[in-house]
Amino acid sequence: MTPVFSVASSFFLIFFLFRLAVFPLAIAAPPPRGYYINCGAATEENIDGIPWIPDEGFVIGGNVSQIYTPGIIPLLSTLRYFPDTKARKSCFVIQVSKGSKYMVRTTYFYGGFDGGEEPPVFDQIIDGTRWSTVETSKNYAAGLTSYYEIMVAAQRKTISVCLARNANTASASSPFISALEVVSLENSMYNSTNFAEYALSTIARHSFGHKNSFISYPDDPFNRYWQSFIDTNPVVECHSNISSSDFWNFPPPAALMKGLTTSRGKDLHINWPPFDIPDTSYYIALYFQDNRTPSPFSWRVFDVVINGKTFYQDLNVSTEGVMVYGSQWPLSGETNIKLTPASDSPVGPVINAGEIFQIVPLGGRTLARDVIAMENIARSFTNPPPDWKGDPCLPKENSWAGVTCDINGGFAIVAKLNLTNFGISGHLSNSIGNLLAIRNIWLSGNKLAGKIPQMGNLKELTSLRLADNELTGSIPSFLANLPKIKEIFLQKNKLSGPIPQSLKNKSGIDLRISPGNQLEM
Repeated sequence: MTPVFSVASSFFLIFFLFRLAVFPLAIAAPPPRGYYINCGAATEENIDGIPWIPDEGFVIGGNVSQIYTPGIIPLLSTLRYFPDTKARKSCFVIQVSKGSKYMVRTTYFYGGFDGGEEPPVFDQIIDGTRWSTVETSKNYAAGLTSYYEIMVAAQRKTISVCLARNANTASASSPFISALEVVSLENSMYNSTNFAEYALSTIARHSFGHKNSFISYPDDPFNRYWQSFIDTNPVVECHSNISSSDFWNFPPPAALMKGLTTSRGKDLHINWPPFDIPDTSYYIALYFQDNRTPSPFSWRVFDVVINGKTFYQDLNVSTEGVMVYGSQWPLSGETNIKLTPASDSPVGPVINAGEIFQIVPLGGRTLARDVIAMENIARSFTNPPPDWKGDPCLPKENSWAGVTCDINGGFAIVAKLNLTNFGISGHLSNSIGNLLAIRNIWLSGNKLAGKIPQMGNLKELTSLRLADNELTGSIPSFLANLPKIKEIFLQKNKLSGPIPQSLKNKSGIDLRISPGNQLEM
């Protein structure tokens, strides 16, 4: 795809996905908009001006551990871990504005909380998409924390961030997390990607010419982390600031205050990012600013070539700065950027900063009707399974305990619910009648009380097992009108009143109503 040139007065849309990076044990203040969750903390704490809040209310289950590593910063001094080996995932759920954009950042510092020497390996999931594998051993051995970032659009009124075991998670290990940030973003950044279908995984974000520095909030109002990058090319310092709002991606002026350059008439070669990357498609944004004092002569023209392929021709860079981007750019392995000056360019090329994101397909969505119904059912249980948070169906391997889903028309839908002998108490929400594709409802062997809710719309229901609970009231007549019903188990409850005649007369059904109950035969 042809890269696009950007200066002022254009708009972009921002979403962020995953990618491991590292930073020393120090964290800059985040922006004022969003949630800053200190996992495992008991009270709110202001850390470097940041109001970090406890994770209570955002997550169900898990245990808290203190970290006693000498010199550790307060934010990393606690974590939450999830030892339940039966839980398919453990989720934080954050209230957001549907349709808005957010940067999600997860931070990990192991600290030997479980008495081991190596951090566990596990997956992280955002909504219904498997985001990445969390593998922090190398960084932890070097005394570094690890962070992952993901830019997403809120498809609903919540965003869920989940941790899940995978094949590489040792049986004695537990997924853990130190901090979680959900940062509100403007609707004018990274907008060439269809974020209804894709997300952007951060591969690298660097300010060129900087050495051992780290730019974030307050320089970057979105608290993006700009790491330093320097090579053997000469470094120049800029004599004027850009206006961040003139750029689609809002780069902070501090990230462009230095740059890499070369002599007049020479090509500038940069190997960036400073590591090999997988063979796939990427979003690339490059930022340029002429470093000289603003004047009519402060400009330079050059071509931008990436891995031998023209990225942008005759780029005119002034002191006001400029950005070019490519939204679907194939890359693999080492990446070489070559800047070739025009023959009449008064000075050599310059480059100041860059961002690169892997384009990641979203893993699908569960039908909103079923999500709402399942969330209401979860709220009606006093003690729902600990993994009943996040997307009920997706990813498929991490659906809620006892929930089986099908794919229909591009959406996941709930097909079976089996919580037999789970010890669930509470009542059964009327919302179960909105699971229009469900075939089996098996809730026997629990402590559910109240009346049997309305389920007359469940045209696909073949099996209803509610035996051995504490249900009261009468047997509803709608059960006889379910067209595909084959079995109804209601024994060992506290039901009373007459058995509907239509149910007595229905053929081809296994109806079990005794022992237990006080029914009029």
